[in-house]
Amino acid sequence: MTYMDPNLAPARLSGGDTAPCPIAPGQRLRPHQDFGRRFIIFVDTEEEFDWKADFSRAANSTVAISALREATARFNGYGVHPVYLCDYPVITRPESRLIIKDLAQSGACDVGAHLHPWVNPPHDEAMVPRNSFTGNLPVALQREKLRRLTAAMTELTGKSPTVFRAGRYGLGPETMSHLAELGYRMDVSVRSLFDYSGEDGPNYADCPVWPWQTPEGIVELPLTSGWTGRLRKFPALYRSRTLHGALAKTDLLRRVPLTPEGTPVKQAIEAIEALHEDGLDIFSLSFHSPTLAVGHTPYAKNGTDLARFWDWWDAIFKAFDRLGVKPARYDALADALCGPQ
Repeated sequence: MTYMDPNLAPARLSGGDTAPCPIAPGQRLRPHQDFGRRFIIFVDTEEEFDWKADFSRAANSTVAISALREATARFNGYGVHPVYLCDYPVITRPESRLIIKDLAQSGACDVGAHLHPWVNPPHDEAMVPRNSFTGNLPVALQREKLRRLTAAMTELTGKSPTVFRAGRYGLGPETMSHLAELGYRMDVSVRSLFDYSGEDGPNYADCPVWPWQTPEGIVELPLTSGWTGRLRKFPALYRSRTLHGALAKTDLLRRVPLTPEGTPVKQAIEAIEALHEDGLDIFSLSFHSPTLAVGHTPYAKNGTDLARFWDWWDAIFKAFDRLGVKPARYDALADALCGPQ
């Protein structure tokens, strides 16, 4: 089993059994009118590992975190304050923990929690692909992993995290209860339009791209993906086994996630424009922190790739500015969606 490129997860196709979505969409949340349209960047801030290899608890190096200082300064230069969603190795290993502490206390970024179960204690589960999705673990083990991650983050930064993303987008039916119990306000694990049930993961194919509140009081803000092409108003066509490939190749209907990892900038801007036209208020973009350093992910194999990564952001920020979509700080966004604490 390998850590599959998340952009390649297919939308749910017609026919066959698929896993149900572990979180039921609720009524759409919209920020107050004065808040305006905003975008925010959540970074899966994690250890480096070979995406083509099996999951391993020993693959927990975090040397690429050193690139966060320069990256944060570059984002700040655009008026953007990224949210670093940190997993257990990042906040406990000596090569990374003080960098996160300094950045969190500097005000240059915001921090939250990110749970990779295979490197997050306690290690009571078998190392099998199904267990790479936290929501598949026994309920008590899920809670204890999240509790230890939350406690470690609180000890390091002096502030309890209130935003969470499950590694591999691996929510389970109990996740929101655990988050509410531990004081979280927001979850950003849902990857709308994507289905991971073929790997025993969750199915988000039918989830909306806008935020909603769960019965437990947690605000769910999905990662933003959109449809482009002349048939974008008919996304059900994408799920046809006979039409799926042809539609994507001809650009009549294309699913576009808002990430620099595997998404050409032209397609991303087209998706942003389409979603803006459809009235989306909040755009949530994402990438993995090891991409900030050469040689750790398929998206930054060399210096040319890394330069292309930053060119992508430059073009995206210009597109948002042209459309009047401003960057948001996490706390302000949480207050606008959740209500002030």
